[in-house]
Amino acid sequence: MDFNLSEQELMIQTRARDFANKLAKPRAAEIDRTGKWPSDLASEMAKSGFFGLQLPTEYEGAGAGYKCYALVVEQISRASMAVAAIIAINALGEEAIYRYGNEEHKQKFLKPLAKGEHTVMFAFTEAATGTDPRAITTTAIPSGDSYILNGSKAFSSLAPGAKVAVIFARDETGRVSAFIVDTSSEGFIISKQLETMGLRGSGTCQFSLSNVSVPQENLLGEKGEGYEILLLSINVGQLGICAEAVGTAQSALEMSLDYAGKRPVRGKSMLQLPTIQSYIGEMASRIEAARWLTYRAAAIKDEGKSIRKEVAMAKLVASQTAVDVTSMAMQIHGSYGYTRDLQIERLYRDAKITQLYEVVSEIQRIIVASSLTT
Repeated sequence: MDFNLSEQELMIQTRARDFANKLAKPRAAEIDRTGKWPSDLASEMAKSGFFGLQLPTEYEGAGAGYKCYALVVEQISRASMAVAAIIAINALGEEAIYRYGNEEHKQKFLKPLAKGEHTVMFAFTEAATGTDPRAITTTAIPSGDSYILNGSKAFSSLAPGAKVAVIFARDETGRVSAFIVDTSSEGFIISKQLETMGLRGSGTCQFSLSNVSVPQENLLGEKGEGYEILLLSINVGQLGICAEAVGTAQSALEMSLDYAGKRPVRGKSMLQLPTIQSYIGEMASRIEAARWLTYRAAAIKDEGKSIRKEVAMAKLVASQTAVDVTSMAMQIHGSYGYTRDLQIERLYRDAKITQLYEVVSEIQRIIVASSLTT
């Protein structure tokens, strides 16, 4: 594997860093405080070409690949994980439609997503069942030339900017299928905007489906193929989360270096204290390990191979790194870090979600172990 970034990758990384520093960073605290969807920043990311980076140019993507996707999410996460997550979560629906949609689906639904005209919700999880396909209760029953969907979904993000949703429901055969649903359909009801500890502003909600009519041609893939669609799509979302974790941890390290470098202790910089140096050395080393696990998974995906094991490893390590590094950064900042006057407490809260969403760390361990024992 070539560990050097290509000219294109460096250019896209620089563009994302500039966006993060000039536009996302000044807004990060406000987005976290209010929890409001940053529609203007979503539009700016669309203008910068950050949506659909991994998609082919024939569908309005950049054709830049999954490593560029990870690079952009990482850079923006250094300023605001909530803003970066718009790209990463949107990639779930994009991947589902790209890999399993027919040509009509790609022309009608994928192209607008790649251009960033709007976002897509990805709805599998249910409040009582989690992501267990055997327990899913949302139903899709044929009626004439449509399916009628009934049920409810939890923890679906990007709601304020979404015009379509990829929804998983149990069809008349008892198997899980995937459907592309217009969010303005009658009976599609956002029931609750969730107040979260971190990643605020990502538009996470619960919604219900009450006799929502969906054209049969909006069936994604084959009937009963829903769980396979979920597994493939979620790997791309997990890759984005790895990048979020790395970017957040990197930001915590940079804040710690800046804070400790400016704060005197007994006439010398905090950075000269062995305890602080130990923290910094540990933080930097673990971030670099997580970064290269993430880049490796992205490179393998760019080769057209499955990354189920590789992204599980990367997410397990990167998410734990984000949690541990932000905790160490909090120790370096002391009581000041516990206040909202400094940004470290936001990073501390944001980091935790990387261990939880799109499959918890405990399941990542099982995925890795299963790949080695079967």
